[in-house]
Amino acid sequence: MRRIVAIGIIAACVFPTTLSAQVIKFDITERSAAFAGRSFGDVGPYERITARATIALDPADDRNAVITDLALAPRNAEGRVEATADVVILRPADPSRGNGTLLLDVPNRGRKLAPQLFDDSAQPGANRAEQASDAGIGFLHRQGYTMVWVGWQADMPSKPGQMALVAAVLKGVTGPMREEFVFDNITNPARAPLTWPAADPANIAVTVRAAWADARQTPPQLAVRLVDPSTAEITRPDGFDAGALYEVTYTARDPATLGMAFAAVRDVASFLRNDRTAANPLLVGLNPSVNRAIGFGVSQSGRFLRDFLYLGFNEDTRGRVVFDGLMPHIAGTRRMATNVRFGQPGRNPRHPQDPAWQADLFPFTYATLTDPLSGRTDGLLRRCSLSATCPKVMQTDSEHEWWASHASLLVTDLRGDHLDLPDNVRAYMIAGAPHFAGPDDHMKSVPVMALPQNPMHAGAPMRALLTDLDRWIRDGVTPPASRVPMRAHGTLVAAGGAVPTNIPGLPYKAIHTPNAFSDQSVLPAKEIGRYPVFVPRADTDGMAVAGVHMLALAVPRATYTGWNPRAQGYGPTAFFPLQGAVIPFAPSEAARKDANDPRPSLAARYADDEAYVGAVRKEAERQVAERLLLREDAERAVEAAKQGKLAKLGQ
Repeated sequence: MRRIVAIGIIAACVFPTTLSAQVIKFDITERSAAFAGRSFGDVGPYERITARATIALDPADDRNAVITDLALAPRNAEGRVEATADVVILRPADPSRGNGTLLLDVPNRGRKLAPQLFDDSAQPGANRAEQASDAGIGFLHRQGYTMVWVGWQADMPSKPGQMALVAAVLKGVTGPMREEFVFDNITNPARAPLTWPAADPANIAVTVRAAWADARQTPPQLAVRLVDPSTAEITRPDGFDAGALYEVTYTARDPATLGMAFAAVRDVASFLRNDRTAANPLLVGLNPSVNRAIGFGVSQSGRFLRDFLYLGFNEDTRGRVVFDGLMPHIAGTRRMATNVRFGQPGRNPRHPQDPAWQADLFPFTYATLTDPLSGRTDGLLRRCSLSATCPKVMQTDSEHEWWASHASLLVTDLRGDHLDLPDNVRAYMIAGAPHFAGPDDHMKSVPVMALPQNPMHAGAPMRALLTDLDRWIRDGVTPPASRVPMRAHGTLVAAGGAVPTNIPGLPYKAIHTPNAFSDQSVLPAKEIGRYPVFVPRADTDGMAVAGVHMLALAVPRATYTGWNPRAQGYGPTAFFPLQGAVIPFAPSEAARKDANDPRPSLAARYADDEAYVGAVRKEAERQVAERLLLREDAERAVEAAKQGKLAKLGQ
């Protein structure tokens, strides 16, 4: 592996075009052959570049002024606020063989998740990109994408396998802080990491309750103390199970300017696609090797992209479009608690936690609406519309987000009525999918969940949709129509009547995550009102009617859901976070009748294995024609059906 000495390019003095992108230094620390030299079709091998990018922001620039506390942060000699981001690039070793598209995968808690989703690669290899097998099926590489990751999270350290941002810190600043913990164990006392260091060991308190809707309690046995400024130890009382909710309040100190995260992604992406100096590692001849860009993010980083768009960061400091396309995945209608003092970027409120946290604030959807609770008028596209920098947006969610992250607010107004998406936005629900499953997952029982764990990996439809998005921004080819539940279609309904109640082993009692508006300036936060939230209507098999149906669901051998209740002893009135469930069909009509199961048996659905494989092949051809499945994935699915592996019901 050859290493290159880091070269700092001082752009403010030497390269004025770099300064315009606010990247003042791009230090390359390593260049090496990726994936042990593995070659990918016509594209050939890939190169891996590791670097650190330093940005310097002018607080007086209107495009930066939205960043909370930037004006209070320490400045360099030029009066700018600096931050340094980890950067990793994978590009074709011969850039002329690339497809010209930069795919920036916003890291999730410092990790790369796009390779797991699009390439079926496994962690930790997906983060390393060293061995040939780390590239999985090599889909992104065979397509010729230049892949980029930029560390953005400033409340965690940079270390091997974890990309981060070093941002300015407001030393000596203090403020109130609130955190919630669900331990899912009976360890007593239990330790909990605090997002920010505590300023005063005496000023910390804790409450407990069995569910969010319950009143906070402070029984005599309940206690909390600081082990160190960043760790709390909670003594847990009797009478509460492993899924109880603990709320800790304290005074925090020394916040980082977390909102610089959005500028780091903006400026590095703009630098790589626009800079024409020797500092840019993507420069080939006189021009960068990429001429368009897609921003992609999974879960936490999908919520990052929704905030990135909302806050106006798709316009760089020269007024140029940063991303031609955005693809937030499994974000629901959430954003982030990042561009706030003492933010919590790593927090995603989960059932049964606070449904009115800073990640769940209006606006929820892309169109501009007026919020009856706050009185504000806003929308995710409002700022980019004013600057003519709106990207094409393809939001993809698992079914889980429609139960747990109030995704219905994408396509309803705030009265609960049907709402059309803007012309530059498409939305797709991957029916019957959990939040995120690995490519090699299989059905299994887990003690904390009431039902067997759903193993459905969304790689196949996501590869097709990414291809559709790339064609949309490259050639103007309109992608397939949105595939989501809608009020106007009768496929988005109130939770009480969403799922059949007569399927054995499928207990559903109108559980879903609500969405509320509250006053977060007081502790505890005071709820002011709630927004209407709906969930997908299920068919007689218990599976969502609407959405993109993977072949295992379209030609089913089991019921797959995007939700899974907590087991007894783990807070059974709520969902277990991020998971779905799977309930196999009875093998025969006799077994079905014995179980009093209304779902047709496998024998009633398919005459034999050959008939099942034939049904999979026919459905695969239909989905290929609709551009919801690639030919290579259709062939893989048919082969998996032949081997009895498509349904993922066994090891």
